Amino acid sequence: MDIRVSVRGLVEFILRSGDIDNRIHQASPDAMQEGGRIHRMIQKSMGPDYHAEVSLSYEKSFDKYNLIIEGRADGILDRYMDEPLSSLEIGQSSFLPTERYAPMIDEIKGTYRELAKMKEPVPVHLAQAKCYAAMYLYERQYPEIDVRMTYCNMDTEEKKFFDSTFTYSEITGWFEDLIEKYKKWADFECDWALERTLSIKSVNFPFAYRDGQKDLAAAVYRTIVHKKKLFLEAPTGTGKTISTVFPTVKAMGEGKVSKIFYLTAKTITRTVAEEAFGIMRSAQNLRFKTVTITARDKICFVDEATRNCNPVACPYAKGHYDRINDAIFDMLTHEDNFDRDTIVSYARKHEVCPFEMSLDMSLWSDGVICDYNYVFDPFVYLRRFFADGIRHDYVFLVDETHNLLERGREMYSAVLRKESFLDLKRTIKDFHPRIVTALGKCNNALLELKRECDEMVVYNSIERFIQPLDRLSAIISEYLEDHSEGPFRDEILQFYFEISRFLTIYDLLDDHYVMYGEYAEDGSFLLRLACVDPSRNLSACMSRGVSSILFSATLLPIQYYKSLLGGDDKDFEIYAKSIFDPARLGIFIGSDVTSRYSRRNDDMYYKVAHYIHSVVSARSGNYLIFFPSHQFLEEVSSVYEDNFYDPDTTEILVQKSYMTEEAREDFLGRFSEGNNLDLSQIIHMDMEVVEDKNVLGFCVMGGIFSEGIDLKYDSLIGVIVVGTGIPMVCNEREVIRNYFEKRGLDGFDYAYKYPGMNKVLQAAGRVIRTSEDIGVVALLDDRFLQATYRALFPREWRGYKTVLSDSVNNEISRFWSGFNDDLEGQNREKS
Repeated sequence: MDIRVSVRGLVEFILRSGDIDNRIHQASPDAMQEGGRIHRMIQKSMGPDYHAEVSLSYEKSFDKYNLIIEGRADGILDRYMDEPLSSLEIGQSSFLPTERYAPMIDEIKGTYRELAKMKEPVPVHLAQAKCYAAMYLYERQYPEIDVRMTYCNMDTEEKKFFDSTFTYSEITGWFEDLIEKYKKWADFECDWALERTLSIKSVNFPFAYRDGQKDLAAAVYRTIVHKKKLFLEAPTGTGKTISTVFPTVKAMGEGKVSKIFYLTAKTITRTVAEEAFGIMRSAQNLRFKTVTITARDKICFVDEATRNCNPVACPYAKGHYDRINDAIFDMLTHEDNFDRDTIVSYARKHEVCPFEMSLDMSLWSDGVICDYNYVFDPFVYLRRFFADGIRHDYVFLVDETHNLLERGREMYSAVLRKESFLDLKRTIKDFHPRIVTALGKCNNALLELKRECDEMVVYNSIERFIQPLDRLSAIISEYLEDHSEGPFRDEILQFYFEISRFLTIYDLLDDHYVMYGEYAEDGSFLLRLACVDPSRNLSACMSRGVSSILFSATLLPIQYYKSLLGGDDKDFEIYAKSIFDPARLGIFIGSDVTSRYSRRNDDMYYKVAHYIHSVVSARSGNYLIFFPSHQFLEEVSSVYEDNFYDPDTTEILVQKSYMTEEAREDFLGRFSEGNNLDLSQIIHMDMEVVEDKNVLGFCVMGGIFSEGIDLKYDSLIGVIVVGTGIPMVCNEREVIRNYFEKRGLDGFDYAYKYPGMNKVLQAAGRVIRTSEDIGVVALLDDRFLQATYRALFPREWRGYKTVLSDSVNNEISRFWSGFNDDLEGQNREKS
């Protein structure tokens, strides 16, 4: 067995020590790519005996495995590198004692720091260079070697050198000691890999296969084998989570996959993945380590008011790196499921940062459960896995894929507010003259762009702004690197993050982007870099792995999502068959009602409220009613309460415009646990919970309650969807519309209809969650009867019925009467 580790990974893991300290500014790895230019400049200046970007590898054999350490030296100065070893030996025999010869390893680092203040190289940087020196001497057998750390200011191109010389025995002895410190980790990796693979061989699918489920799992496995992407529309009940996880785990057992990334859009849905892996552990004795990465602000031990990642503000940051490896090894050797609670427990035990610990545990996990951004976001992605730009045998399982389109647009877009430059300038004017001057030049350039903008304007070029912004970024970066404290440093740092994001996104600009200016509601001027089509960026991220499985219950039209999420003609798509009897779901379309803006009035609000009353009157139970906006919700709920609400038979829940994570989880927990929580703590009014009442949840389409909740049996018997879900007309949507129209596509569909219909499908999908469920979906908008909308219906909706406000009660009552025997049987089972 081969165990591989990079030089950088080795030294950063074994030799780290000290505190987490966000006061010490580090240029971002993406900004450091600017150092590529610096590397090339220095490498070209070093003469013919200087060899750039030299790949080096060292292999050490142990009883059960070979440890392979590999990396790439920035430069090696050696006139004999291309000579055979025998010629080298001949050359060495002529060396006089006074004519010492040794090759030189050159490690180059770009920085914005003031080089005159640097007294020594960064220890981890020097350790990397020493590793390359040892690896090179193993190959060439020189008696000694020089090591140079070259730091170059990326703004001024000034250079500073730190030189060291090591004998063969000194450098190789140091390197062997480093390997010995890593050996216990490599031993564990070897033993665990053998144990994990053996367990995977004996794992079977943990349930009886549902209709079509075996074919679905086989399709996932074939996709991984062929190193493609699979776009999977899998209706509720197909068991898409276990059907994707199981074959991917089996592929790992066959050596086709080294790590699984299960990606989710919302925190609440991560439990589904945790349960899938947990079932295989408990039912099949699978040995498989998974980590769930929870956002920093949700897992931090320090109160939000005083939270700061430095040793002064946080006791867990102080000495974190001195203790973290012991904490990792403790958890690694005692647990297989590194979920939030487990990480919190071990982090408290060892007094380390729980968020940083979760990131470190990902290195030793077989599966990583995390948000999309840890793979796709250019500012947050897990650089420890993806920064090298090499394709690894990772598999990405992308849950609720329909969310990735808008998330992708957000992650690869950027905005700057002109007034923010003036605000910071006024704040720091008495303390930081260089920064103030640079801020003024940026503001002047933005002012020129603003003068071209009436309400909204698309720009062909903003280079006149980018040049002073680049200069401002370099000045602020230099200040931050040289000052860990200072007046208004936090404000400067936060502003630096904003402009760095903008510049990074600007470097990604291509024909998938639109640059435009507009005005915010407060009148401030905004300059936007809008990633309208994120397909190229998302595809580049997925190319870091061997295969991607993108799945959702609502991925229609599938070619729309496939094209915008980075798929190509060679990738696969599947529409999985629903296991549910479509007759158990009644679809009713209201033909005399609409949510069109032009027809919103008191009469229409009353008609919608009357529809709700008629649907609920047909059968008592729990219903969710989804509206296109909070304003529409409030108008209808007010009419409903005034005209139809009976507090003796019905309770009303209203989704707030803002709900904390705890409030949302409590809300969902109430449905999942039989409506047994104190609702007065999570809704807008005091209330008393009474058995056998109707529970009506008034919600907003596209919100937390329209997806990610699993309301089985009679926890939910109906969903009412008001409107087609199309987004409000705004500059952003119009930019999307115009972009696709210029490419010969239907811009309205891409900007409005498809996103809206997805919200409708997600909301409707809350009703039927098991094969025993019976329920109704009422679609209240005459536009659903248009052919273009009906073409977007899932095949299970083909039996829809058209109703009017005065006939809907009878039609739905007739639907329910067809299931009287089933409903009576369910009631007998409950009693």
